[in-house]
Amino acid sequence: MTPFRAGLLALVLTLILDQATKLGLYFGTDLVLTQPWRLAPFADFVVVWNRGVSYGLFQQEGGIGRWLLVALSLAAAIGLGLWMRRATSRLLGIALGLIVGGALGNAIDRAAYGAVFDFVHLHAGGWSWYVFNVADAAIVAGVIGLILDSLSPDGRKDRASPARGDPAPRL
Repeated sequence: MTPFRAGLLALVLTLILDQATKLGLYFGTDLVLTQPWRLAPFADFVVVWNRGVSYGLFQQEGGIGRWLLVALSLAAAIGLGLWMRRATSRLLGIALGLIVGGALGNAIDRAAYGAVFDFVHLHAGGWSWYVFNVADAAIVAGVIGLILDSLSPDGRKDRASPARGDPAPRL
């Protein structure tokens, strides 16, 4: 499987899993009325509508901010998708696919509902992590994949020497 196809598969699976969990939990259960659902001593399902970006930063109450965030997500997805098309390793392709799938999943929420549906809350003792969803987890996993790819000898080698026919990098 080519790096691009692996990335495309990661993108599609991320998008399907993200939307299926959100739709299933929100519309297919009574989570909204009976939250929190204790999954483990350190994890709950809750309902949080995030009108901002990561960690709830840049909260947007108006329509302009909402659509700017949707546009930003789509622009990032397009740019990362173009990078994924040129990926030289399977890890890079999958990492980019996870990020694009997550960005699109959250953009769908924001466009449809005006906010992103987050539902996983991790906590321990007095410590509480932010509430997130499958798309957020995929984005984090994708970023970790990008870092690992950049540290791998093959990843560094691929970026150090241009492919045949490509012009030499300019400084």
